[in-house]
Amino acid sequence: MQYIGIDLGTSSVKLLLMKNDGTILSSVSKEYPVSYPKSGWSEQDPADWLRQTLAGLGELLETEHAEKSQIRGIGIGGQMHGLVVLDQQDRVIRPAILWNDGRTEQETEFLNTTIGKKQLSEYTGNIAFAGFTAPKILWLKNHEPENFEAVQKIMLPKDYLVYRLTGAFTTDVSDASGMLLLDVKNRKWSEEMLEICGIREEMLPEVRESYEVSGCVKKEIMESLGLSGSVTVAAGAGDNAAAAIGTGTVENGSCNISIGTSGTLFIASDAFQVDENNALHSFGHANGGFHLMGCILSAASCLKWWLEDILKTGDYQGEQQDVKGMGDNPVYFLPYLMGERSPHNDPNVRGAFLGLGMNTTREQMLEAVFEGVSFALKDSLEIARSLGIEIRKTKLCGGGAKSPAWREILTNILNLEVEILEAEEGPAIGGAILAAVACGEFSTVEDAVKSIVKIKETITPKPELAEAYQKKYLVFHSLYPAIKGIL
Repeated sequence: MQYIGIDLGTSSVKLLLMKNDGTILSSVSKEYPVSYPKSGWSEQDPADWLRQTLAGLGELLETEHAEKSQIRGIGIGGQMHGLVVLDQQDRVIRPAILWNDGRTEQETEFLNTTIGKKQLSEYTGNIAFAGFTAPKILWLKNHEPENFEAVQKIMLPKDYLVYRLTGAFTTDVSDASGMLLLDVKNRKWSEEMLEICGIREEMLPEVRESYEVSGCVKKEIMESLGLSGSVTVAAGAGDNAAAAIGTGTVENGSCNISIGTSGTLFIASDAFQVDENNALHSFGHANGGFHLMGCILSAASCLKWWLEDILKTGDYQGEQQDVKGMGDNPVYFLPYLMGERSPHNDPNVRGAFLGLGMNTTREQMLEAVFEGVSFALKDSLEIARSLGIEIRKTKLCGGGAKSPAWREILTNILNLEVEILEAEEGPAIGGAILAAVACGEFSTVEDAVKSIVKIKETITPKPELAEAYQKKYLVFHSLYPAIKGIL
Protein backbone atom coordinates (compact mmCIF):
# COMPACT_ATOMS: atom_id res chain seq x y z
CA MET A 1 0.00 0.00 0.00
CA GLN A 2 1.04 3.63 -0.52
CA TYR A 3 0.21 6.69 1.56
CA ILE A 4 0.44 10.41 0.87
CA GLY A 5 1.65 12.89 3.46
CA ILE A 6 1.07 16.61 3.03
CA ASP A 7 2.83 19.45 4.84
CA LEU A 8 0.83 22.65 4.38
CA GLY A 9 3.54 25.16 5.26
CA THR A 10 3.75 28.93 5.31
CA SER A 11 5.55 29.36 2.00
CA SER A 12 4.83 26.07 0.24
CA VAL A 13 3.01 22.77 0.38
CA LYS A 14 5.13 19.63 0.36
CA LEU A 15 3.69 16.27 -0.62
CA LEU A 16 5.38 12.89 -0.34
CA LEU A 17 4.55 9.33 -1.25
CA MET A 18 5.38 6.66 1.34
CA LYS A 19 5.27 2.87 1.15
CA ASN A 20 3.72 1.06 4.08
CA ASP A 21 7.23 0.18 5.33
CA GLY A 22 8.14 3.86 5.58
CA THR A 23 10.18 4.11 2.38
CA ILE A 24 9.85 7.55 0.80
CA LEU A 25 9.19 7.00 -2.90
CA SER A 26 8.94 10.56 -4.16
CA SER A 27 8.09 14.10 -3.14
CA VAL A 28 6.82 17.33 -4.68
CA SER A 29 6.81 20.91 -3.43
CA LYS A 30 4.63 23.77 -4.65
CA GLU A 31 5.05 27.38 -3.53
CA TYR A 32 2.48 30.12 -2.92
CA PRO A 33 2.75 33.72 -1.75
CA VAL A 34 2.37 35.29 1.67
CA SER A 35 0.82 38.75 1.87
CA TYR A 36 1.94 41.40 4.36
CA PRO A 37 -0.73 44.12 3.92
CA LYS A 38 0.45 46.05 7.00
CA SER A 39 3.43 45.95 9.33
CA GLY A 40 3.09 42.85 11.52
CA TRP A 41 0.26 41.40 9.43
CA SER A 42 0.54 38.06 7.60
CA GLU A 43 -2.16 36.62 5.34
CA GLN A 44 -2.73 34.00 2.64
CA ASP A 45 -5.48 33.08 0.20
CA PRO A 46 -6.76 29.58 1.05
CA ALA A 47 -7.51 29.09 -2.66
CA ASP A 48 -3.74 29.05 -3.22
CA TRP A 49 -3.36 26.17 -0.74
CA LEU A 50 -6.02 24.10 -2.48
CA ARG A 51 -4.85 24.86 -6.01
CA GLN A 52 -1.22 24.02 -5.28
CA THR A 53 -2.12 20.93 -3.23
CA LEU A 54 -4.21 19.53 -6.08
CA ALA A 55 -1.46 20.38 -8.56
CA GLY A 56 1.07 18.71 -6.28
CA LEU A 57 -1.09 15.60 -5.94
CA GLY A 58 -1.33 15.40 -9.71
CA GLU A 59 2.46 15.61 -10.08
CA LEU A 60 3.13 13.17 -7.23
CA LEU A 61 0.83 10.56 -8.73
CA GLU A 62 2.66 10.77 -12.05
CA THR A 63 6.09 10.10 -10.52
CA GLU A 64 7.91 6.89 -11.35
CA HIS A 65 7.09 4.89 -8.21
CA ALA A 66 3.47 5.95 -7.76
CA GLU A 67 0.94 3.17 -8.18
CA LYS A 68 -2.49 4.74 -8.29
CA SER A 69 -4.23 1.48 -7.49
CA GLN A 70 -2.17 1.22 -4.27
CA ILE A 71 -3.01 4.69 -2.85
CA ARG A 72 -4.99 4.13 0.34
CA GLY A 73 -4.77 7.22 2.49
CA ILE A 74 -3.79 10.87 2.88
CA GLY A 75 -2.70 12.66 6.05
CA ILE A 76 -2.04 16.37 6.42
CA GLY A 77 0.14 18.31 8.83
CA GLY A 78 -0.48 22.03 8.62
CA GLN A 79 0.59 25.45 9.80
CA MET A 80 -1.27 26.10 13.06
CA HIS A 81 -3.46 28.89 14.47
CA GLY A 82 -4.52 30.43 11.13
CA LEU A 83 -8.07 31.77 10.94
CA VAL A 84 -10.06 30.60 7.91
CA VAL A 85 -13.70 31.73 7.81
CA LEU A 86 -16.44 30.60 5.42
CA ASP A 87 -19.90 32.04 4.79
CA GLN A 88 -23.24 30.28 4.34
CA GLN A 89 -22.35 29.40 0.73
CA ASP A 90 -19.00 27.93 1.85
CA ARG A 91 -17.10 30.82 0.30
CA VAL A 92 -13.94 32.11 1.96
CA ILE A 93 -14.90 35.48 3.46
CA ARG A 94 -11.44 37.05 3.72
CA PRO A 95 -7.78 36.02 3.44
CA ALA A 96 -6.61 33.66 6.18
CA ILE A 97 -4.87 35.40 9.10
CA LEU A 98 -1.72 33.38 9.73
CA TRP A 99 0.08 32.06 12.81
CA ASN A 100 2.78 34.75 12.69
CA ASP A 101 0.36 37.67 12.34
CA GLY A 102 0.72 40.18 15.17
CA ARG A 103 -2.32 42.41 14.72
CA THR A 104 -4.21 41.13 17.77
CA GLU A 105 -2.30 42.97 20.49
CA GLN A 106 -5.42 44.60 21.96
CA GLU A 107 -7.48 41.42 21.79
CA THR A 108 -4.68 39.39 23.37
CA GLU A 109 -4.36 41.96 26.14
CA PHE A 110 -8.14 41.83 26.70
CA LEU A 111 -8.08 38.05 27.05
CA ASN A 112 -5.04 37.93 29.33
CA THR A 113 -6.00 40.92 31.48
CA THR A 114 -9.76 41.39 31.45
CA ILE A 115 -10.69 37.72 31.23
CA GLY A 116 -7.47 36.85 33.05
CA LYS A 117 -4.66 34.39 32.48
CA LYS A 118 -5.82 32.19 35.36
CA GLN A 119 -9.30 31.85 33.88
CA LEU A 120 -7.96 31.19 30.39
CA SER A 121 -5.66 28.50 31.73
CA GLU A 122 -8.58 26.89 33.56
CA TYR A 123 -10.71 26.98 30.41
CA THR A 124 -8.08 25.84 27.90
CA GLY A 125 -4.77 25.02 29.64
CA ASN A 126 -3.18 28.04 27.93
CA ILE A 127 -3.09 31.82 27.94
CA ALA A 128 -3.57 34.12 24.94
CA PHE A 129 -0.77 34.68 22.46
CA ALA A 130 -1.10 37.08 19.55
CA GLY A 131 -0.85 34.28 16.99
CA PHE A 132 -3.61 32.11 18.48
CA THR A 133 -6.97 31.83 16.74
CA ALA A 134 -9.31 33.16 19.44
CA PRO A 135 -7.71 36.65 19.48
CA LYS A 136 -8.05 36.68 15.68
CA ILE A 137 -11.77 35.95 15.99
CA LEU A 138 -12.12 38.85 18.42
CA TRP A 139 -10.13 41.07 16.05
CA LEU A 140 -12.52 40.15 13.23
CA LYS A 141 -15.47 40.94 15.48
CA ASN A 142 -13.99 44.30 16.50
CA HIS A 143 -12.56 45.49 13.19
CA GLU A 144 -14.53 43.73 10.44
CA PRO A 145 -18.02 43.30 11.93
CA GLU A 146 -19.66 42.66 8.55
CA ASN A 147 -17.28 39.78 7.88
CA PHE A 148 -17.79 38.46 11.41
CA GLU A 149 -21.57 38.44 10.96
CA ALA A 150 -21.20 36.42 7.76
CA VAL A 151 -19.16 33.64 9.41
CA GLN A 152 -20.76 30.20 9.37
CA LYS A 153 -17.64 28.00 9.59
CA ILE A 154 -14.35 28.60 11.41
CA MET A 155 -11.46 26.32 10.58
CA LEU A 156 -7.69 25.95 10.58
CA PRO A 157 -5.58 25.86 7.38
CA LYS A 158 -5.11 22.09 7.09
CA ASP A 159 -8.77 21.55 8.00
CA TYR A 160 -9.73 23.74 5.04
CA LEU A 161 -7.86 21.30 2.80
CA VAL A 162 -9.56 18.32 4.45
CA TYR A 163 -12.94 20.02 3.97
CA ARG A 164 -12.35 20.71 0.29
CA LEU A 165 -10.97 17.22 -0.34
CA THR A 166 -13.68 15.29 1.53
CA GLY A 167 -16.56 17.58 2.54
CA ALA A 168 -15.91 16.60 6.18
CA PHE A 169 -15.91 19.53 8.63
CA THR A 170 -13.40 18.21 11.15
CA THR A 171 -10.28 19.14 13.04
CA ASP A 172 -7.92 17.23 15.31
CA VAL A 173 -6.97 17.68 18.95
CA SER A 174 -3.37 18.80 18.34
CA ASP A 175 -4.27 21.59 15.91
CA ALA A 176 -7.41 22.64 17.79
CA SER A 177 -5.31 23.01 20.95
CA GLY A 178 -3.67 26.09 19.43
CA MET A 179 -6.92 27.96 18.88
CA LEU A 180 -7.46 28.90 22.55
CA LEU A 181 -10.97 27.54 22.08
CA LEU A 182 -10.37 23.94 23.15
CA ASP A 183 -10.52 22.55 26.67
CA VAL A 184 -7.29 20.67 26.02
CA LYS A 185 -7.35 18.49 29.12
CA ASN A 186 -10.82 17.15 28.25
CA ARG A 187 -10.39 17.34 24.44
CA LYS A 188 -13.58 19.28 23.76
CA TRP A 189 -14.58 22.83 22.86
CA SER A 190 -14.69 25.23 25.81
CA GLU A 191 -18.18 26.65 26.30
CA GLU A 192 -16.70 29.62 28.17
CA MET A 193 -14.32 30.52 25.34
CA LEU A 194 -17.04 30.25 22.72
CA GLU A 195 -19.16 32.67 24.73
CA ILE A 196 -16.24 35.09 25.16
CA CYS A 197 -15.61 35.06 21.39
CA GLY A 198 -19.30 35.33 20.51
CA ILE A 199 -19.45 32.16 18.41
CA ARG A 200 -21.56 28.99 18.40
CA GLU A 201 -20.23 25.44 18.61
CA GLU A 202 -21.79 24.54 15.25
CA MET A 203 -19.41 27.05 13.65
CA LEU A 204 -16.50 24.87 14.73
CA PRO A 205 -15.40 21.52 13.29
CA GLU A 206 -15.94 18.17 14.94
CA VAL A 207 -12.88 17.29 17.04
CA ARG A 208 -11.18 13.97 16.32
CA GLU A 209 -7.90 12.30 17.14
CA SER A 210 -5.20 12.82 14.51
CA TYR A 211 -5.12 9.16 13.48
CA GLU A 212 -8.90 8.90 13.10
CA VAL A 213 -10.70 9.07 9.76
CA SER A 214 -12.18 12.40 8.65
CA GLY A 215 -13.63 11.16 5.36
CA CYS A 216 -12.80 9.99 1.87
CA VAL A 217 -11.63 11.98 -1.14
CA LYS A 218 -14.57 13.28 -3.18
CA LYS A 219 -15.50 11.39 -6.35
CA GLU A 220 -14.81 14.31 -8.68
CA ILE A 221 -11.32 14.84 -7.22
CA MET A 222 -10.60 11.10 -7.43
CA GLU A 223 -11.55 11.14 -11.11
CA SER A 224 -9.45 14.23 -11.85
CA LEU A 225 -6.42 12.52 -10.28
CA GLY A 226 -7.03 9.22 -12.04
CA LEU A 227 -7.73 7.38 -8.79
CA SER A 228 -10.31 4.65 -8.25
CA GLY A 229 -11.87 2.95 -5.26
CA SER A 230 -11.66 4.86 -2.01
CA VAL A 231 -8.89 7.02 -0.52
CA THR A 232 -9.17 7.74 3.20
CA VAL A 233 -8.21 11.13 4.62
CA ALA A 234 -7.04 11.15 8.25
CA ALA A 235 -7.91 13.99 10.60
CA GLY A 236 -4.24 14.99 10.49
CA ALA A 237 -2.34 17.21 12.90
CA GLY A 238 -0.84 20.60 13.54
CA ASP A 239 2.55 20.85 11.85
CA ASN A 240 4.58 20.48 15.04
CA ALA A 241 2.67 17.44 16.25
CA ALA A 242 2.90 15.92 12.76
CA ALA A 243 6.65 16.59 12.71
CA ALA A 244 6.93 14.94 16.13
CA ILE A 245 5.21 11.83 14.76
CA GLY A 246 7.60 11.91 11.82
CA THR A 247 10.57 11.95 14.20
CA GLY A 248 9.13 9.30 16.52
CA THR A 249 8.63 11.70 19.42
CA VAL A 250 5.78 9.88 21.11
CA GLU A 251 7.14 8.41 24.36
CA ASN A 252 6.64 10.31 27.60
CA GLY A 253 9.44 12.87 28.03
CA SER A 254 10.83 12.46 24.52
CA CYS A 255 11.83 15.68 22.77
CA ASN A 256 11.91 17.06 19.24
CA ILE A 257 13.25 20.39 18.04
CA SER A 258 12.17 21.86 14.73
CA ILE A 259 14.06 24.67 13.03
CA GLY A 260 11.70 25.72 10.27
CA THR A 261 10.28 29.16 9.51
CA SER A 262 9.51 29.20 13.21
CA GLY A 263 11.32 27.15 15.83
CA THR A 264 9.78 24.76 18.32
CA LEU A 265 10.77 22.64 21.27
CA PHE A 266 8.28 19.79 21.57
CA ILE A 267 8.06 17.44 24.56
CA ALA A 268 5.69 14.46 24.49
CA SER A 269 3.78 13.73 27.68
CA ASP A 270 1.38 11.04 28.80
CA ALA A 271 -0.23 13.48 31.24
CA PHE A 272 -1.64 16.99 30.87
CA GLN A 273 0.81 19.54 32.35
CA VAL A 274 0.81 23.34 32.66
CA ASP A 275 3.83 25.42 33.72
CA GLU A 276 3.30 28.14 36.33
CA ASN A 277 3.41 31.09 33.93
CA ASN A 278 1.95 29.34 30.86
CA ALA A 279 5.15 30.20 29.01
CA LEU A 280 4.96 26.82 27.25
CA HIS A 281 1.89 25.71 25.34
CA SER A 282 -0.02 22.75 26.78
CA PHE A 283 -1.51 20.96 23.77
CA GLY A 284 -2.88 17.59 22.75
CA HIS A 285 -0.54 15.28 20.84
CA ALA A 286 -1.27 13.44 17.61
CA ASN A 287 -0.86 10.05 19.32
CA GLY A 288 -3.77 10.67 21.69
CA GLY A 289 -1.61 12.01 24.54
CA PHE A 290 -0.37 15.53 25.29
CA HIS A 291 2.66 17.68 24.72
CA LEU A 292 4.38 20.83 25.95
CA MET A 293 5.69 23.18 23.32
CA GLY A 294 7.78 26.31 23.25
CA CYS A 295 7.57 28.25 19.99
CA ILE A 296 9.80 31.04 18.73
CA LEU A 297 8.37 32.95 15.79
CA SER A 298 11.58 33.32 13.77
CA ALA A 299 14.11 30.52 13.33
CA ALA A 300 15.32 29.44 9.87
CA SER A 301 13.57 32.59 8.64
CA CYS A 302 16.31 34.55 10.47
CA LEU A 303 18.93 32.81 8.34
CA LYS A 304 16.94 33.48 5.18
CA TRP A 305 16.56 37.16 6.15
CA TRP A 306 20.27 37.57 6.91
CA LEU A 307 21.57 35.85 3.78
CA GLU A 308 18.99 36.78 1.15
CA ASP A 309 17.61 40.13 2.31
CA ILE A 310 20.69 41.65 3.95
CA LEU A 311 23.70 40.01 2.28
CA LYS A 312 21.83 39.50 -1.01
CA THR A 313 23.16 35.98 -1.52
CA GLY A 314 21.66 32.56 -1.99
CA ASP A 315 24.93 30.75 -1.30
CA TYR A 316 23.86 29.15 1.97
CA GLN A 317 26.61 26.53 1.96
CA GLY A 318 29.40 28.92 1.06
CA GLU A 319 28.44 31.45 3.71
CA GLN A 320 28.47 28.78 6.44
CA GLN A 321 31.76 27.06 5.64
CA ASP A 322 33.85 29.32 7.93
CA VAL A 323 31.41 29.35 10.85
CA LYS A 324 33.13 27.40 13.64
CA GLY A 325 30.83 27.61 16.68
CA MET A 326 33.56 27.87 19.31
CA GLY A 327 31.55 29.65 22.01
CA ASP A 328 33.74 32.78 21.99
CA ASN A 329 31.82 34.90 19.49
CA PRO A 330 31.41 38.43 21.01
CA VAL A 331 28.33 39.18 18.88
CA TYR A 332 24.79 38.51 20.12
CA PHE A 333 21.66 38.26 17.98
CA LEU A 334 18.10 38.54 19.29
CA PRO A 335 15.92 36.61 16.81
CA TYR A 336 12.71 38.55 17.41
CA LEU A 337 12.11 39.64 13.80
CA MET A 338 8.36 39.00 14.03
CA GLY A 339 7.98 39.60 17.77
CA GLU A 340 8.24 36.64 20.11
CA ARG A 341 5.98 33.99 21.56
CA SER A 342 7.70 31.61 23.99
CA PRO A 343 8.50 32.53 26.63
CA HIS A 344 8.08 36.32 26.33
CA ASN A 345 4.64 36.60 24.65
CA ASP A 346 5.62 39.97 23.18
CA PRO A 347 4.43 40.70 19.62
CA ASN A 348 6.06 44.14 19.62
CA VAL A 349 9.67 43.31 20.48
CA ARG A 350 12.06 43.29 17.52
CA GLY A 351 15.41 41.71 16.75
CA ALA A 352 18.86 43.17 17.30
CA PHE A 353 22.57 42.59 16.93
CA LEU A 354 24.66 43.55 19.99
CA GLY A 355 28.37 43.52 20.68
CA LEU A 356 29.44 44.81 17.26
CA GLY A 357 32.90 46.31 16.87
CA MET A 358 35.16 47.59 14.11
CA ASN A 359 36.66 44.10 13.90
CA THR A 360 33.30 42.24 13.67
CA THR A 361 33.28 39.84 10.73
CA ARG A 362 30.63 38.57 8.38
CA GLU A 363 31.15 35.06 9.77
CA GLN A 364 30.64 36.24 13.37
CA MET A 365 27.30 37.81 12.51
CA LEU A 366 26.10 34.64 10.80
CA GLU A 367 27.33 32.61 13.76
CA ALA A 368 25.40 34.97 16.05
CA VAL A 369 22.23 34.23 14.07
CA PHE A 370 22.69 30.49 14.65
CA GLU A 371 23.43 31.10 18.33
CA GLY A 372 20.56 33.53 18.89
CA VAL A 373 17.93 31.12 17.57
CA SER A 374 19.48 28.29 19.61
CA PHE A 375 19.56 30.42 22.78
CA ALA A 376 15.88 31.34 22.26
CA LEU A 377 15.02 27.63 22.06
CA LYS A 378 17.05 27.06 25.23
CA ASP A 379 14.74 29.54 27.01
CA SER A 380 11.89 27.06 26.53
CA LEU A 381 14.07 24.08 27.43
CA GLU A 382 14.93 25.65 30.79
CA ILE A 383 11.24 26.18 31.57
CA ALA A 384 10.55 22.51 30.82
CA ARG A 385 13.41 21.53 33.14
CA SER A 386 11.91 23.72 35.86
CA LEU A 387 8.85 21.42 35.76
CA GLY A 388 11.09 18.50 36.69
CA ILE A 389 11.17 17.10 33.15
CA GLU A 390 14.53 15.43 32.56
CA ILE A 391 15.65 15.77 28.96
CA ARG A 392 18.97 14.24 27.86
CA LYS A 393 18.52 14.06 24.09
CA THR A 394 16.36 15.42 21.30
CA LYS A 395 15.47 14.66 17.71
CA LEU A 396 16.05 17.48 15.22
CA CYS A 397 14.10 18.35 12.08
CA GLY A 398 13.34 21.31 9.82
CA GLY A 399 15.41 23.21 7.26
CA GLY A 400 17.90 24.36 9.89
CA ALA A 401 18.68 20.73 10.71
CA LYS A 402 20.44 20.45 7.34
CA SER A 403 23.21 22.86 8.44
CA PRO A 404 26.18 21.03 10.05
CA ALA A 405 27.38 24.26 11.72
CA TRP A 406 23.96 25.01 13.17
CA ARG A 407 23.53 21.43 14.40
CA GLU A 408 26.86 21.61 16.23
CA ILE A 409 26.08 24.99 17.81
CA LEU A 410 22.60 23.90 18.88
CA THR A 411 23.93 20.66 20.40
CA ASN A 412 26.38 22.51 22.63
CA ILE A 413 24.07 25.38 23.55
CA LEU A 414 21.35 22.97 24.68
CA ASN A 415 23.93 20.51 26.08
CA LEU A 416 21.86 17.63 24.73
CA GLU A 417 22.56 14.69 22.48
CA VAL A 418 20.97 15.53 19.13
CA GLU A 419 19.66 12.68 16.98
CA ILE A 420 19.53 13.08 13.21
CA LEU A 421 17.05 10.93 11.29
CA GLU A 422 17.59 8.76 8.23
CA ALA A 423 14.52 10.31 6.59
CA GLU A 424 13.90 13.86 7.76
CA GLU A 425 10.69 14.88 6.06
CA GLY A 426 9.04 16.92 8.83
CA PRO A 427 5.23 17.12 9.01
CA ALA A 428 4.76 15.41 5.63
CA ILE A 429 6.01 12.02 6.79
CA GLY A 430 4.06 12.47 10.02
CA GLY A 431 0.94 12.98 7.93
CA ALA A 432 1.66 9.84 5.92
CA ILE A 433 2.16 7.83 9.12
CA LEU A 434 -1.16 9.10 10.50
CA ALA A 435 -2.84 8.11 7.23
CA ALA A 436 -1.38 4.61 7.52
CA VAL A 437 -2.74 4.28 11.07
CA ALA A 438 -6.15 5.62 10.00
CA CYS A 439 -6.26 2.97 7.29
CA GLY A 440 -5.40 0.16 9.72
CA GLU A 441 -1.88 -0.45 8.41
CA PHE A 442 -0.69 -0.12 12.04
CA SER A 443 -2.73 -0.57 15.20
CA THR A 444 -1.28 2.49 16.96
CA VAL A 445 0.85 5.54 16.21
CA GLU A 446 3.52 4.11 18.52
CA ASP A 447 3.68 0.87 16.52
CA ALA A 448 3.98 2.85 13.31
CA VAL A 449 6.89 5.04 14.41
CA LYS A 450 8.79 2.07 15.88
CA SER A 451 8.59 0.43 12.47
CA ILE A 452 9.28 3.49 10.32
CA VAL A 453 11.49 6.05 12.12
CA LYS A 454 15.25 5.35 12.10
CA ILE A 455 18.17 7.31 13.61
CA LYS A 456 21.12 8.02 11.27
CA GLU A 457 23.51 9.96 13.50
CA THR A 458 23.87 11.24 17.06
CA ILE A 459 25.76 14.48 17.79
CA THR A 460 27.23 14.68 21.29
CA PRO A 461 27.98 17.96 23.10
CA LYS A 462 31.56 18.84 24.03
CA PRO A 463 31.76 19.64 27.78
CA GLU A 464 34.12 22.65 27.49
CA LEU A 465 32.13 24.16 24.62
CA ALA A 466 28.81 23.55 26.39
CA GLU A 467 30.20 25.35 29.46
CA ALA A 468 31.32 28.33 27.35
CA TYR A 469 27.88 28.55 25.73
CA GLN A 470 26.19 28.36 29.12
CA LYS A 471 28.07 31.50 30.19
CA LYS A 472 27.08 33.24 26.97
CA TYR A 473 23.46 32.12 27.42
CA LEU A 474 23.28 33.86 30.79
CA VAL A 475 24.13 37.12 29.04
CA PHE A 476 21.64 36.40 26.24
CA HIS A 477 18.94 35.67 28.81
CA SER A 478 19.48 39.12 30.35
CA LEU A 479 19.09 40.98 27.05
CA TYR A 480 15.33 40.74 26.50
CA PRO A 481 14.44 42.46 29.82
CA ALA A 482 16.99 45.16 28.94
CA ILE A 483 15.55 45.97 25.50
CA LYS A 484 11.86 45.33 26.26
CA GLY A 485 9.92 48.45 25.41
CA ILE A 486 12.84 49.87 23.43
CA LEU A 487 12.84 47.60 20.37
